[in-house]
Amino acid sequence: MATVHDHKCPHHAAADGAPVRLDPRGGDVHGEAAHLRGQGLAARVELPGGVVAWSVGHHAVVRGLLGDKRVSKDPRQHWTAFRNGEIPADWSLMSWVGVQNMFTAYGSDHRRLRTLVSQAFTPRRTERLGPRIAELTAGLLDDLEAAHAARPGPVDLREGFAYPLPIAVICELYGVPEGDRDILRTSVDGLFSTSKSPEEAEAHMATLMRVMCDLVAGKREKPGEDLTTALIAARDADGSRLSEQELLDTLFLMIGAGHETTVNLLHHAIRNLVENPGQLARIRAGECSWDSAVEESLRHQPPIANLPLRYAVEDIELDDGTVIRAGEAILVNYAGAGRDPEHHGSDADVFDVERPTRTDHLSFGHGVHFCVGAPLARLEGRIALPALFERFPGLALAEDARNDTATESFIANGRQALMMRLRSR
Repeated sequence: MATVHDHKCPHHAAADGAPVRLDPRGGDVHGEAAHLRGQGLAARVELPGGVVAWSVGHHAVVRGLLGDKRVSKDPRQHWTAFRNGEIPADWSLMSWVGVQNMFTAYGSDHRRLRTLVSQAFTPRRTERLGPRIAELTAGLLDDLEAAHAARPGPVDLREGFAYPLPIAVICELYGVPEGDRDILRTSVDGLFSTSKSPEEAEAHMATLMRVMCDLVAGKREKPGEDLTTALIAARDADGSRLSEQELLDTLFLMIGAGHETTVNLLHHAIRNLVENPGQLARIRAGECSWDSAVEESLRHQPPIANLPLRYAVEDIELDDGTVIRAGEAILVNYAGAGRDPEHHGSDADVFDVERPTRTDHLSFGHGVHFCVGAPLARLEGRIALPALFERFPGLALAEDARNDTATESFIANGRQALMMRLRSR
């Protein structure tokens, strides 16, 4: 078996040809992705618990498989190891594959679930959130400015800005009570932490399900102008359209996992712009757009590094002769696809807001499972980033080891902190 890697160790395949064991702490997702791309169009990897999958991190292969009807997200139908009972119920990644929502559905079930969610999560509803996002952004910036005036020194923009904005937006959108938001955050962070034990992962999932059950009960008793109420209405109007478990698991997906991508998007975009002042200057001068900064950050630092799991419905042969057999699991490596030099150029590791392929990334997926929350994440970036840099035009990265320490996840591409020096206008 291959050796567990940490961020101090080079990534390498086992000499005996065994699957590469992914670093559960996500210490170097880009180095790991580059190594796996070098193994061929697909590489065998070992996930926590000894579960084996194919990792795909070449842009063309990822795009092709994401749009291929021969690839499923339903383990109950198409993952041989799952159907045969080889995946234990307490597997630490069960919350990513065992839930029943559009994230793990295939074919007509996926169309049914996505249609219900899309009817509630419309572009018009998303655009109407713009003024509220701007208001929340201004409030967070006021708090940062006041705190810094009272106590000068480096501040953590992840904790004070990149994290609270998306979670406030998603919780307001779905009507999550204030009292449940800290619990929600702790449990979601726990589920993304792939270094946790199965017992810890199960406990976090149980807490999240309790929050979702309480939310549904509260909205049934007192409906509101929110997406939870809209989904309950769809469920209760015709019980065959959305089961109670599907309702709870859909809320878990949209609320629990839905904000994490935007947290990492804002975090990486802020850091990329601070570390590339020439590009920031061009954006401020109107020579490049804030949208370009958002898209290039999504490409350069995909908020999700690896996403479990998909499954081959039938044998799939790749262009290099690799065959992914029917029933085998596939791990999509978005970090690898985002920096694939064959697609994005030999300087794919470099942040460049004028890169020709900046919008041609796969960080929100592709095909029928394209992220329904992508417009909201982009809207938050388009509003929050210019407001931040207008308020604090002299932002500078502070020296702090946590800025480069991963959030102990090979799923989320995040860092523990974003320690910055604020210089207000």
